[in-house]
Amino acid sequence: METLKTLLQKFGENGEKTGWTYIDIPAETASAIKPNNKQIFRVKGKIENHEINAVAVFPRGDGSFIMPVNATMRKAIKKHEGTTIIAMLEEDKTPPPLSADLLECLEDDAKAKAYFNLLSPSHRNYFSKWIESAKTIETKTKRIAQSVNALALHKDYPTMIRESKNKHIE
Repeated sequence: METLKTLLQKFGENGEKTGWTYIDIPAETASAIKPNNKQIFRVKGKIENHEINAVAVFPRGDGSFIMPVNATMRKAIKKHEGTTIIAMLEEDKTPPPLSADLLECLEDDAKAKAYFNLLSPSHRNYFSKWIESAKTIETKTKRIAQSVNALALHKDYPTMIRESKNKHIE
């Protein structure tokens, strides 16, 4: 596990990261956590005394990474932008859990389930995360139905989303 003393920072105007609170993970530390890696990966460990897991860290392009520190984490550690924190991090190799509701519905459609199981873990996660990010049960139900229907037609997540957006345009 790598220990890092770092400053909580906040992005100003920075595309999709605008407003994010984060910590920098220097290239040397990132390389010690996951050698020879330049892509997003997940970490677990502690920020101060708050346990974390499955937190994505994002590459900056120069070998260093950033790790978002969301409101739940900041509240737990009672720290804010500009404060120095101690983080102890290691790679989290645990696969993210899939939507239990999606898996249950796939049991009713063998064709959709078979295609879903052929997809790479990252592509199965696209469906799962999209479903679980729904704010209402109605939206979640609609997304599950849309996903099962797309999977039964052997459509991957990007194709399903693209076709869905094109229907709204027409």
